[in-house]
Amino acid sequence: MNDASPKIEGAPLIAPSSTDHPLYDQVVEACRSVYDPEIPVNIYDLGLVYTLDINDENEVRVIMTLTAPGCPVAGEMPGWVAEAIEPIPGVKQVDVDLTWEPPWGMDMMSDEARLELGFM
Repeated sequence: MNDASPKIEGAPLIAPSSTDHPLYDQVVEACRSVYDPEIPVNIYDLGLVYTLDINDENEVRVIMTLTAPGCPVAGEMPGWVAEAIEPIPGVKQVDVDLTWEPPWGMDMMSDEARLELGFM
């Protein structure tokens, strides 16, 4: 990462996702298998996943948020995400970091999530 990448005081680095990595689509699908228990939409389409960084050694770093800091599954959700990604063939390691900046908002949801929740 270069020094021009955005840094948030006290929070993980928010960077572009590794969309050109061969494992990217499989990692996205794994994230789509994890649901926020309070909202019947997966965390990826909810817009809770900010960055999927996959390096040349196939180590995956997920930077994500939750719908609210007081979310009752805040302590469990990173583990659920890691457990969904770890079985992907070729993945060597998974680290999941929570951040609260930028705060999640309903505008971060995909069109599919909006449709599922009746917002379209």
